[in-house]
Amino acid sequence: MRSGLAIASVTAVLKNLLDNELIQLSATASMGDVSITVQPPDRIPTGAEERTQLNLWLYRLTPNSGWRRSGTFSTQADLLENPPLALDLHYLLTAYGERDFQAEILLGHAIQLLHETPILTRETIRIALASGSSSRASGTALPLLSASNLADQLEQIKISPEFLSMEEMSKLWSTLQTRSRLSVTYQASMVLIEDRRVNTATEDDASKAMIS
Repeated sequence: MRSGLAIASVTAVLKNLLDNELIQLSATASMGDVSITVQPPDRIPTGAEERTQLNLWLYRLTPNSGWRRSGTFSTQADLLENPPLALDLHYLLTAYGERDFQAEILLGHAIQLLHETPILTRETIRIALASGSSSRASGTALPLLSASNLADQLEQIKISPEFLSMEEMSKLWSTLQTRSRLSVTYQASMVLIEDRRVNTATEDDASKAMIS
């Protein structure tokens, strides 16, 4: 398992879900061209160059304390000194609009979608990463993410809103030194980063058992 790709894979799956939602929205509403980006907000054009879009930015990683307390590890990991590192991913979802109400419409649909998708199922992950593996866009890293095996990790990934206070949100935007926009934050819990040596040792033990 290439769990070093897991963080980017979660972002790619969420982007894929939002992309599909906007395709349906564009077909039923006069929204024009709408795009999904996964860039830091200070790289998104605003003002006269502002476009109608949603931006999903991974701004923070934190350890999942529940996993550490529970001691819920795989059978092999129980016997090892270096169990998986469990991380929670924190996202800032921001809406932009060229015209009145577009940002609110976009963010409203995104919130509804994520409310209806509290768990990234294994099937959802496989479909999203498989679609990325066939991408031939110049410079994209999507094909690489299909090797992450994110769908096979022990714990499924849960998506939940985080409600930052006005002060917390203001501090977040001030660090970016860019114009604030209508936003909401979400947590993806959790991603497991495994020791590659554990998988290698496990595969070697399995091979020896088959030979014997």
